[in-house]
Amino acid sequence: MTHPNTLGALRDSGYVPRDVRDEMRNNLVARIERGERLFPGIIGYDDSVIPEIENAILSGHHLVLLGERGQGKTRLIRGLVGLLDEEIPVVKDCEINDDPLSPVCASCRRRVLSEGADLPVAWLRREFRYGEKLATPDVTIGDLIGEIDPVRIAEGRYLADEETIHFGILPRTHRGIFAINELPDLTEKVQVGLFNVMEERDFQVKGFKVRLPLDVLVVATANPEDYTSRGRIVTPLKDRFDVQVRTHYPRTIEHEIAIMEQEVSQADRGGRPVRVPGFLREIIARITFEARSAPEISRSSGVSVRVSLNNLETVIANAEKRAIRCGEKEIVPRVTDLPSVVASTIGKIELDYGVDQQGEALVERVVNRAVKSTFDRVVEVERLAGITDYIGQGWGVAVSDGMPSSDYTAGIATIPGLRGAVDALGPFESPGLMASAAEFVLEGLHLHGKLDREREGGRMVFKA
Repeated sequence: MTHPNTLGALRDSGYVPRDVRDEMRNNLVARIERGERLFPGIIGYDDSVIPEIENAILSGHHLVLLGERGQGKTRLIRGLVGLLDEEIPVVKDCEINDDPLSPVCASCRRRVLSEGADLPVAWLRREFRYGEKLATPDVTIGDLIGEIDPVRIAEGRYLADEETIHFGILPRTHRGIFAINELPDLTEKVQVGLFNVMEERDFQVKGFKVRLPLDVLVVATANPEDYTSRGRIVTPLKDRFDVQVRTHYPRTIEHEIAIMEQEVSQADRGGRPVRVPGFLREIIARITFEARSAPEISRSSGVSVRVSLNNLETVIANAEKRAIRCGEKEIVPRVTDLPSVVASTIGKIELDYGVDQQGEALVERVVNRAVKSTFDRVVEVERLAGITDYIGQGWGVAVSDGMPSSDYTAGIATIPGLRGAVDALGPFESPGLMASAAEFVLEGLHLHGKLDREREGGRMVFKA
């Protein structure tokens, strides 16, 4: 379909402009009627966060998402772009994407008077109608709203002339969505500068008041601890945001695992398939859950879902090295790969003040609790007496993250009850999966006090 490319053709086409909020509301209503998801790929928010965002869009509200790091706030905001029309007409070469039928900036109004029906019209795709700014203390009013351009002054314009202003990112998002990440990190001066833009739709630059009725939906993110009257947010600015939506971490292990499976990169690994046993995926998800409830870890900073993603990627990488060195045809992570998650976890947690700063020891305790919780859910310890009796006769069992999977086969066949325990965990037909299951059973028995364990690096020896 050919779009009108002049103002006259646009008028003749019968095009009727809508403001951003009406546009998003109508497109959301159409999605609801078709039974489509508002945020494909967002897991765990269907009954909590998403209904509140839908209410905000239907009400035409500015909104702020409150939540700790790693709760998908930025992804939610960027997903709102899908509610904009696919394309809209704009005055060609306009800095702020002005509506040809109702321009608001001085330059476009003058061009409409001088060029009339021949005014060139361009069509702007919705992905270019989104502006985002990470709030930092060095962000200025000029960055967000605008400032006097000395070059234009040198060209002969007056200070009071609107066209001397170099517009910031917010006016350049006119007729779109503007997002501010970590809103309380803006200085109070800049926060105050947003008041009129959000409510009265005018602003001042260097003391000159400019009437510019911007059509912008403003959304923001913030940490709940900072977004209080005692925090770093100016109270009148809070009043400009019509809705506060509280995000949260996944509330079930199943949701955490689903996010991991969706987000972890499927890199080409030289033709070797990656096979992660279900119990190991659960362990990695539980590591994050255990960290979120650990009293030593700061609740205000949170434990991001990225911990789960990075930990899964790390154990896969450790298993990949083993597969390469041992010439194995598949990549299967094991319990002996779990010590590698210390490096991918310790940098993402913050300990409370007064806690002994032994981060590595804390991560090891969290991993042990995750393994034990998973073991208790999927294995009946009482049925493993044959294994403990065998090892109790003086036999030791050594495993390591560098041992080929084929070396486990004889032990699984020899130790009474171990093969049955492996089979109970799943249809594990390959040496890699069987080795992973065997290590999990032995580690679970150790954590239940049934076996002793000596560990040196990636090598573990289980004894009576």
